[in-house]
Amino acid sequence: MKKARLALDGVLLLDKSPGHSSNDALISAKRLLNASKAGHTGTLDPFATGLLPLCFGEATKFAQDLLDADKAYDTVVHLGVRTETGDTEGAVVTETMAELSREDILRVLPRFRGDIEQIPPMYSALKRDGKPLYEYARAGITLEREPRPVTIHTLLLTDFRPPFLHLSVRCSKGTYIRVLGQDIGEALGCGAHLNALRRTGVGSLQLADAHTLESFGALSEPERIAALAPVDALLQSFPTVHLPLLLARRFLQGQKLSLGKEQIACPGQEGRVRVYGEEETDARAGVRLLGTGRILPFGVLAPERLIAAPRST
Repeated sequence: MKKARLALDGVLLLDKSPGHSSNDALISAKRLLNASKAGHTGTLDPFATGLLPLCFGEATKFAQDLLDADKAYDTVVHLGVRTETGDTEGAVVTETMAELSREDILRVLPRFRGDIEQIPPMYSALKRDGKPLYEYARAGITLEREPRPVTIHTLLLTDFRPPFLHLSVRCSKGTYIRVLGQDIGEALGCGAHLNALRRTGVGSLQLADAHTLESFGALSEPERIAALAPVDALLQSFPTVHLPLLLARRFLQGQKLSLGKEQIACPGQEGRVRVYGEEETDARAGVRLLGTGRILPFGVLAPERLIAAPRST
């Protein structure tokens, strides 16, 4: 008899290994948990490693919040070698002898800090006329792409052992680290591609807390379930609002609440918040996450994405 899928709610912080797609990693983790519903929060290229948060159950409602979050990476740029894909997956296009000093690198890096523009690579999942760009690229077709604004918050040189340039990057959503490496290579006059890429952070989530598929698979089923972070791990950057039982019920029914009128502490600024409420039963102590809301003018709390009922994790 086929084992029934479990209705699990939570987040698995996975340390993805190289050679696997993000979807392959998701399928493996879902199978290990026997979970009924799962999704990921943005992909990592197959050659890349590092933090891949996987969402289960109610957590999938908030996956977009991590798609929009800042990301952190450690990367190795191979100077002097251009490839078709900008990474180790593509064939070598050109090779140039690059005699560069650490000072040469430090002179160029400031150009790539702050608000910059990037041209998305042809080998990407962006779509044109319903087809991903990489399909055009594989057919030998190059299309015009509009530059896109991104923000590089931090770009640090951590090591330089020619021809390998080691960088630490913290950036906004939508940043292509492959393109960053290529553009730095062009600025240095020698071209480049990514030799390695490891994601170390997504929003407030950190690689240090992640499991590999191997270590996760070695756990017992109860240990795997216990290893899931709670749903609100995805929402740690949001201010909090706490509601008593009756107001929590009204919030879950989709009603707007005047926090001042109800004498509820308001975060003080308009924007998104995570909302907690008292439990309706003694089966679960304390409070639980109700979902996200938005603070409107005059301290009005409007429901946004809601968690309908507590479920076992």
